[in-house]
Amino acid sequence: MLNEKQAKQQLTNTSNEVPVKKFQKKENTMSDTAQKLSFREKISYGFGDLASVLYWQTFMLYFTYFYTDVFLIPASAAATMFLISRIWDGVNDPMMGIIADRTKTRWGHFRPYLLWMCVPFAIVGVLTFTVPDLDPTGKLIWAYVTFILIMMLYTAINIPYTALLGVISPDSNERTTVSSIKFLFAFGAGIIVSATLLPMVKALGGGNEAQGWQYTFIVYGIAAVIFFLIAFRGTRERVQPPKSQKASVKKDLFELVTNAPWLILLATTITFILFVAVRSSVTVHYFKYFVGTQTLTLPFLGTNSYDFETLTSAYNTIGQISAFIGVLLVSWFAKTIGKKKAFMIIFLIAILSTAANFILKPENIGLLFFFQITGSITGGPLSVLLWAMYADTADYGEWKRGRRATGLVFSASTMSQKFGWAFGAFVALTLMSQVGFEPNQAQSEGSLNGLILLFSLIPAGFVF
Repeated sequence: MLNEKQAKQQLTNTSNEVPVKKFQKKENTMSDTAQKLSFREKISYGFGDLASVLYWQTFMLYFTYFYTDVFLIPASAAATMFLISRIWDGVNDPMMGIIADRTKTRWGHFRPYLLWMCVPFAIVGVLTFTVPDLDPTGKLIWAYVTFILIMMLYTAINIPYTALLGVISPDSNERTTVSSIKFLFAFGAGIIVSATLLPMVKALGGGNEAQGWQYTFIVYGIAAVIFFLIAFRGTRERVQPPKSQKASVKKDLFELVTNAPWLILLATTITFILFVAVRSSVTVHYFKYFVGTQTLTLPFLGTNSYDFETLTSAYNTIGQISAFIGVLLVSWFAKTIGKKKAFMIIFLIAILSTAANFILKPENIGLLFFFQITGSITGGPLSVLLWAMYADTADYGEWKRGRRATGLVFSASTMSQKFGWAFGAFVALTLMSQVGFEPNQAQSEGSLNGLILLFSLIPAGFVF
């Protein structure tokens, strides 16, 4: 019976195409240099998340605002749409993982989806952020169809891309490095969206907010296609399932749900995304209706009045920059004390930083931004640690049972993200509806209190 240290040593020495349990001695002589990925390939892989997060960051931060204040769907109807469509999308994630695991092309199992799906994804993205001239029923149907389509296409391109992390190298430390670079690009995309989306909507719309959203996603779509193609061209798949492994969906699913480390990460991911989704779903509303326009005196800029679009963009941008810095530091921190301990410590700081917003008043802009920095510099790296550990659970499954289903491991993990987001958005929109939220007008005291709770104590309480 191998102990943990011996198992890790075997995994490190395993060659590209040889199962973990049946490696031959000659593969053990592979040099560390041969296992190292080039900086160019690591950067190329990161471009995939630069493309994906242009959309995911929009989904997390602005989707609820787009549907309630631009598309003008009632909050209760939007809540139901989010829940139904996201649960369906969560269910089809494992289906996509199973399909990707069984895809065989000259480019590998996962890379070809970056090529095949990037253009349809960009086109549907434009349609999703188009507000049609229809009656309320027609608009709701349009919203359902385009929302489900964009999320299905996101699944079809992002799950193979994410699973690629598990097969890009047999070396766990290399994968952690690649995961860090992936999230540097992810937070880079988050900075782009936070800093440019609302200003672009305002500039390109020329007073027509709906037109501004549509034109902005034409620009984002072109950029995403280019970034996905860079990731496709610049990466390779090196880890293959054991040659003796027989294709069996039933066995793959059984071994997934009996993989104890994966189950722990699954539950953790759901609560983490719930934490992020509840708060981010109301961020724009919080600034628009609670913080409002503020007159601030800033170094070098003097005294000026700032509207909610400017304050929201600055708030989200500073959060993404702080998360970017956190990602730069997390590899060192995780290597020093271990991934699990690092995750627990920084998550606790992020929770406390979020809860602290409950005591703030609209004029406490300095403290609002301070807690955004502390919460983001600790909350941002959590995804890096989660995805690096998911790749380790794929290794664990192969070591324990001799079977590898990398696509299924990552797709089922993405499913937990989407369930968390679906429930988070549903909670936010349902509570907003129940406390009397009305778009584009002054809110009641109950509605404002609901926004404050959704921005602070509710997400913190969910994950504590």
